[in-house]
Amino acid sequence: MVMDLLDRLVEANINAASKRGVFDNLAGAGQPQNLDEDNGVPESLRAGYRLLKNAGFVPPEIQTRREIDSIDQLLRAATSDDAESRRLFKRRQWLELRLAESSRGRALLADREYGAQLRDRLTTAPPGTADHS
Repeated sequence: MVMDLLDRLVEANINAASKRGVFDNLAGAGQPQNLDEDNGVPESLRAGYRLLKNAGFVPPEIQTRREIDSIDQLLRAATSDDAESRRLFKRRQWLELRLAESSRGRALLADREYGAQLRDRLTTAPPGTADHS
């Protein structure tokens, strides 16, 4: 439900920006996109990364991030502040600390903060509208 609202807000903002011409004259306009997921991986490592990915393995930081997300869902669904909720919260804190210890983990945490900032920006009324203070 919240994602539906967020999706609609994002879509409305994208359409408004498009009408204002924000996306006109972007670098690479009219050119095919490079959708290669591993363009940030050194060429010498790409084959190995693809092999691991196709076999279902993910970097430990991604696995940790997934576990944190699962814990977040469980905590949101919890109806009381019981021992299990406290245990989950402590586990989440430990995982986030562990994630922050690696450079890739810090990047994942930074991406999450950026996502929160982006959501805040998209849910705020744009300048010039009645809702903007």
